[in-house]
Amino acid sequence: MRLHVLMWALLAAGGLGLCCAKQATITPGVPGTGLRLLEQQLGPVPKNVMETITSPDGCHVAFVTRVENGICVVLDGQAGPQYESIGGYSPYFDPIARRLIFSPDGKRLAYAAKKDGKEFVVIDGQAGPQYECVFRRSLVFSPDGKHLAYAAKKDGKEFVVIDGQAGPGYGSIGYTAYQHPIAFSPDGKHLAYQASNGGGAFMVVDGQVGLEYDGVRDPVFSFDGKRLAYAAWRGGQWFVVVDGQAGPEFDGPDVGHPVFSPDGKRLAYRAWHGNKWFVMVDGQAGPGYDIELSHPIFSPDGKRVGYVAGKGGKRFEVLDGQEGTEYDGIGIGAGSLVFSPEGKRVAYGARKGDKWFVVLDGEAGLEYDQIVKFMGTLVFSPDGTRLAYAARKGDKWFVVLDGQEGTAYDGIPNLVFGADGKRVAYRAQKASKFFVVIDSQPGPEYDGVLSGPVFRPDGTLEYLAVRAGTLFRVKHVPAEKG
Repeated sequence: MRLHVLMWALLAAGGLGLCCAKQATITPGVPGTGLRLLEQQLGPVPKNVMETITSPDGCHVAFVTRVENGICVVLDGQAGPQYESIGGYSPYFDPIARRLIFSPDGKRLAYAAKKDGKEFVVIDGQAGPQYECVFRRSLVFSPDGKHLAYAAKKDGKEFVVIDGQAGPGYGSIGYTAYQHPIAFSPDGKHLAYQASNGGGAFMVVDGQVGLEYDGVRDPVFSFDGKRLAYAAWRGGQWFVVVDGQAGPEFDGPDVGHPVFSPDGKRLAYRAWHGNKWFVMVDGQAGPGYDIELSHPIFSPDGKRVGYVAGKGGKRFEVLDGQEGTEYDGIGIGAGSLVFSPEGKRVAYGARKGDKWFVVLDGEAGLEYDQIVKFMGTLVFSPDGTRLAYAARKGDKWFVVLDGQEGTAYDGIPNLVFGADGKRVAYRAQKASKFFVVIDSQPGPEYDGVLSGPVFRPDGTLEYLAVRAGTLFRVKHVPAEKG
């Protein structure tokens, strides 16, 4: 029996505070999962959608859509004000730039908009100060979601605006289409950005101007916020500046993307010098290679560092300075090195001939036509004891969990473990229908699943979906939660 109830949904209190009556339907749920199903109608999906973005927590979805008199943002089915344009100004052709940004906790939404010839940032539905332009891609939230910074221009000067307050003006804020000029520390207490006054460039850290170089980029803080590293160049030589001190110089030009270990004590980055690629770890250069390397990553405990290298047409992992088995290829992006949460295990996708497989702790698994097409489809359980990934045979995809193949579908774009590692859920497609599979059991069908799924701390599984032009928030709730 279906129970229809009228629910008052407070959407992410403190940020996306749209309070409105929503009809929800509760049913027994997916058989064999012990979860009840709750579908909450949010509103119609808009027409003429230009861009769709979901919040990191999977709770909210925003659409940029064309309307009769301009453009507007539709958040969780509720249309906002109309503007002349949305997204901000870009001096470069930038077709993939996102017009909207959610805070990391998913509770706040911000975007640049234009009205009456002036640009401004709309945050939590409120329009901020007006400028000649707001630079596309410059908007950034602090990791805790409490602060927002972006680059803007007025009266011929460019500056960074933090929580609505404009900082000092410079000739340029070092904006390029594919480099983010602004970075918060993980604790949100510090801010760094690149700037210039027409000659060289420098990093501005908490309002203090640093040393000038020919150029600077890629500011990154350590996880405790106490250290800062960034790439710089001078006289054709590239180097990384750490805590204000310039490191060894290289031929470049691809020195950068420095990464700190989680405890902030170690630093690694890749470099190019003397026609060789290598990785610098704790100030020491690793072996040189002819083929471009992947960016290094640290294990979650900071004790291990790994990257993908190559020579003689072969690719292999380098883990803690030791070269692994050679293969014809190793996955990039979604299929590259993944450490288990406790740092003891490592997995990656590899290719031999035309077949792909997952290598776990140095052991090659079963061969497939393709594996790990999307980010988030090669994952360890929270305790590191289980591994799941998506694989393809012919034109069908399935999840391989603990070495066992699951049901075949037409597509699987993501998968996730529950907090205790016992449950596994993922989005799947069969013909023209989409649904979420929970513990190998397919859930209700929709015309599209837009986010997640995401497990909540209480065991609830949540995602956003579309059926017959209506947007739903879908929850699979443990039966004991009612």
